[in-house]
Amino acid sequence: MTMPALFFYLYAGTAIASAVMVIVARNPVHSVLFLILVFVNAAGLFVLMGAEFLAMILIVVYVGAVAVLFLFVIMMLDVDFSRLREGFLEYLPFGLLIGVIFLAELLLLAGGWVISPTITKAITAPIPANVSNTEALGLVLYTRYIHYFQVSGMILLVAMIGAIVLTLRHKKKVKRQDISAQNARTKAAAMDVRKVASGQGLQDADAAEWVQ
Repeated sequence: MTMPALFFYLYAGTAIASAVMVIVARNPVHSVLFLILVFVNAAGLFVLMGAEFLAMILIVVYVGAVAVLFLFVIMMLDVDFSRLREGFLEYLPFGLLIGVIFLAELLLLAGGWVISPTITKAITAPIPANVSNTEALGLVLYTRYIHYFQVSGMILLVAMIGAIVLTLRHKKKVKRQDISAQNARTKAAAMDVRKVASGQGLQDADAAEWVQ
């Protein structure tokens, strides 16, 4: 067995085992740590394929930002995960449906590779010999697949807005700023002129009104 094949099986096996532990682990902090391990091993696989730019982006963006953000949010927020798991059986059929779809896609991919082993070598956009891996990736992404790139950005934007809307909770006891109400205020509603005699202050009866 050659060294690249040995490292491939090492990275791939560790990534699969870590991905399973992300789901199986009971402690959410441990799940995030296993997720970071998955990203690191995936970066190693990218290096073996010669895509060093993708490997570095995976480490910098996902491990250095996204996964660490997950870890900080889980550690700082007092999330009751027992309540989140109460509706597991309700969403189980939907989850099984998604799992079946993913399994069918993997079987189609494996079947195509078995029928035609050379299909993985069929590159739709050949990489020029006089450019680097990073430059070639940019040329393909921002020229041939620019529309797909823009559509994926819009989908991520909609998903981000949807996540904010679904998780936003308004508490009645918390005072919030109302911009429209502030702009609609008039001078009469915002100011109350009082004539205070010299040497005298406000009466106790007026104190609450002044505080408001």
